[in-house]
Amino acid sequence: MTEAPPDSGGVRSIQRALDILSLLTEDRPLIAVRDIVAATGLAKTTVIRIVQTLEQSGLLWATSSGYMAGPGLWRWAHLARRSWELPPETQRMMRELAARQRETVNVYVVRDIVRVCIAQQESPQPLRHVVQVGDELPLWGGASSKVLLRNASAELLERIARSSPYGPGHAGQLREWADTAAAQGYAVSHGERDEGLSAVAVPIVGRSGTVVASLSLSGPTVRFTDDRVTGFVKDLQAAAAQITERGFEHPLGSSY
Repeated sequence: MTEAPPDSGGVRSIQRALDILSLLTEDRPLIAVRDIVAATGLAKTTVIRIVQTLEQSGLLWATSSGYMAGPGLWRWAHLARRSWELPPETQRMMRELAARQRETVNVYVVRDIVRVCIAQQESPQPLRHVVQVGDELPLWGGASSKVLLRNASAELLERIARSSPYGPGHAGQLREWADTAAAQGYAVSHGERDEGLSAVAVPIVGRSGTVVASLSLSGPTVRFTDDRVTGFVKDLQAAAAQITERGFEHPLGSSY
């Protein structure tokens, strides 16, 4: 008896449903069927069928103006928060680090060819760098990427390079950056992803001894002078050592 082939149609329907849900954002909390059709290129009948299924599951909520996130997502959001929220002592450490150095503190982990922000403490300064928890940033540049790619395979580096503005040849630069960061225990970037933005990052190591996350300070390049970078590195390394000592384990902590 031969095994039945995977239900490619079912997988495609799931992907389409996820694509529709991803259209909802903080800036666009409500979306009409016509907007979904325009954004996805799907037939209106297909969109209506998927939307009705999502509504029945509580993942979408119908209003007179369109569809919004449904109450069923609350359960998933609560579960995600419980799973990903850092321990209170680590959050306190991040607050103190941001207050001392007056720059934004972030913790990133790797998910395939991107890095995901799982925690942030904003700088107290008016001009500051801020991303949202859950945001995905590219791995082809930035101090945190150099730290996180220490154990990356050649295949992963090639895929990241292909997704970059620089093309496949960027894989060699990524390996060089990762090796340098591993040797010196930290990484620095100036304007690699966004002009005028700088960052300093150090690794957070898991129980297995591999890099599971990065801890970073980021802000306007004008404030990241050599003297300040030296101070940032020392403070970040001390904080990362304490986090490592307590044990840092997360679902995306080992992605290679």
